[in-house]
Amino acid sequence: MTYPLPFALTPGEPAGIGPDLCLLLAREQQPAALVAVASQPLLQQRARELGLAIELISVTPDNLPITPAAAGSLYVWDTPLHAEVAAGQLNVQNGPYVLETLRRAGEGCRDGLFAGMITAPVHKGVINEAGIPFSGHTEFLAELTETPQVVMMLATRGLRVALVTTHLPLREVADAITAERLGRVARILHADLRDKFGIAHPRILVCGLNPHAGEGGHLGREEIEVIEPALEALRGEGLNLIGPLPADTLFTPKHLDHCDAVLAMYHDQGLPVLKYKGFGAAVNVTLGLPIIRTSVDHGTALDLAGTGRVDTGSLQVAIETALEMARSSQSA
Repeated sequence: MTYPLPFALTPGEPAGIGPDLCLLLAREQQPAALVAVASQPLLQQRARELGLAIELISVTPDNLPITPAAAGSLYVWDTPLHAEVAAGQLNVQNGPYVLETLRRAGEGCRDGLFAGMITAPVHKGVINEAGIPFSGHTEFLAELTETPQVVMMLATRGLRVALVTTHLPLREVADAITAERLGRVARILHADLRDKFGIAHPRILVCGLNPHAGEGGHLGREEIEVIEPALEALRGEGLNLIGPLPADTLFTPKHLDHCDAVLAMYHDQGLPVLKYKGFGAAVNVTLGLPIIRTSVDHGTALDLAGTGRVDTGSLQVAIETALEMARSSQSA
């Protein structure tokens, strides 16, 4: 399938494995035009360190390609570094560079230059040390696109898991599970499964918060007082929500074979299962944005940068997922 627009690829932290992933991926022709929004000299330097003969083809917003680059080549929208880069060595001076690559890609998606964006890992700490408040890709893109509510979903082949709460201390989770939050998250998940994944009638399994989903109130009353009434109201809106179910038995073939996604109450309820099933071949998807954004499921791996000993599997799945979402969005 030929896509009418290219996809932006941001390598993230320049000292990490993001540049390596982009270059290693470029050894083979990809199914769509991918434009690395990155420093071209950085990619040239890293290609030499990796012993890769990759042709870097300069593009600009005025001449973006729509046909895939040939095997052994990579389109690059050159974005200047703020300081030289040594593989594996963080430099706070390049914090603004990372955000500029994200801004260019995000605005390009927002303004119709790109069909979507695929992101490699960033190092949040070094960006903050540069004096720039930064919580992550998700929050940055939500602000850039003026999106009030987004949802984090990880997916691998055969399983999608979205989260009601994300990076909260465990002692704060129960108070954060409100009917309002559940409603917002479930509606976004339902809408994006339909509109961006092409699932006409999404079937969503919902985890309980407590062990055994509260066991009739004996192990907690959140299911009775908050979750069940919220789900019932959402069913009245046409959402197909099954639960709340005990999380320890929900993640079994009996249930998963007949669902399109799982809605987990908190980070470590759903993501350990997904990462056990598909680590290295999983993708992080930001739902609720007006643009398509997918990302790898791993970090910057500074110790592996420049060595060539990295697995491109997660980036490949992130690209495949972005293309799937673009196809579904076109036909929606």
